[in-house]
Amino acid sequence: QVQLVESGGGLVQPGGSLRLSCAASGSFFRINDMGWFRQAPGKQREWVAVISTSGTTNYADSVKGRFTISRDNAKNTVYLQLNNLKSEDTAAYYCKADVRTDWRDMIIRQYWGQGTQVTVSS
Repeated sequence: QVQLVESGGGLVQPGGSLRLSCAASGSFFRINDMGWFRQAPGKQREWVAVISTSGTTNYADSVKGRFTISRDNAKNTVYLQLNNLKSEDTAAYYCKADVRTDWRDMIIRQYWGQGTQVTVSS
């Protein structure tokens, strides 16, 4: 089983910054892509950013230039640096990992964290 634990959320003023972390633990063979999603009240969960094992990144247009995703493969941890935050960034942020749990097969399973709340307000 794989567990993802996020941290780093909080209340910040518009224009401020936060850094989210998501650490994976448990029994697995390899973590492939890791990413962040968010869900605002009354809205569907939306994709924010993704990073491959080799460090290739991709971002939603709404956060491009303001958010930066990174990872530390040795620590099985993914980060999301949120800069120049806006009120519309207010949401619960979730990390996701695509995990190959067993070296004997090629099955990739998706795991989610429990979410961390980011609130942008003056």
